[in-house]
Amino acid sequence: MPHDIPGPRRSRPGRFDDDPTPRSRRRAPAVWDATDAPVPGGPTPSTWPDAVHGPVPRPGWLVTDAAATDTELGVLKTGKEADVNLIERAVPGGPSCLLAAKRYRSPEHRLFHRDAGYTEGRRVRRSRETRAMAHRTEFGRQLLAGQWAAAEFAALTRLTELGAPVPYPVQLLGTEVLLEYLDEPDGSAAPRLAQLRLDRAHLARLWHQLVDVLGLLADEGLAHGDLSPYNLLVHRGDLVVIDLPQVVDVVANPRGAEIARRDVTVMCTWFTSRGLVQDPDDVLAVLGRP
Repeated sequence: MPHDIPGPRRSRPGRFDDDPTPRSRRRAPAVWDATDAPVPGGPTPSTWPDAVHGPVPRPGWLVTDAAATDTELGVLKTGKEADVNLIERAVPGGPSCLLAAKRYRSPEHRLFHRDAGYTEGRRVRRSRETRAMAHRTEFGRQLLAGQWAAAEFAALTRLTELGAPVPYPVQLLGTEVLLEYLDEPDGSAAPRLAQLRLDRAHLARLWHQLVDVLGLLADEGLAHGDLSPYNLLVHRGDLVVIDLPQVVDVVANPRGAEIARRDVTVMCTWFTSRGLVQDPDDVLAVLGRP
């Protein structure tokens, strides 16, 4: 049996939508690709005025001044589908903040090799777009790149509004998502759960936090889709969920229940291997998952 797993949660209203912007404020996406991002060097005008913005209220540390500039500071992470860079947004002579820029690769350099299983059940408004993505035309591959960025931004926006432990989604512009940069007291980036060796008490606390997140997702009818100790940060001692482009609507996706079970099984296996034994079936029962 899992250790002191919290009981079932009350269902929350609302559903996940790949477009988080209210219909009354929706606008055509900017014609911009993450490959247009500047290389490390001097400051450039902030992209904030042209982007879709994150949820309100916005955190006090975020710089939104139209006079701000963005400066590339270097690479935080490289991956098959996206790279993450560190940038500083600052008003000359005024406030500044650090942001993580997650940039999905251009159609020529990346392609999600498992995207079909995740995108089943997602809505695309025009059949032309559906066909283009299915046949992997150049147009369709560009749509897919933008779709993954939009899906991650939408998931982060929804989860932020629900109070989930995720990085604050600052803005979306084309195939780039700007996120809160999570650092440690010494300024280094928050480590992934998989990197750490933790005592039993800290492991147990993180497990309870994880079950809370799984419960919140279950209440919303969602699954992370690729949950692992590599997609969880430990920020100043607490769990933070990252890498959410493949978030799955468990009801609409024919493989939704299977994907949700896989998420739980992967994490139960990891915690069990560290001496905190967890049973996936018991966790799924608490979460109301099949």
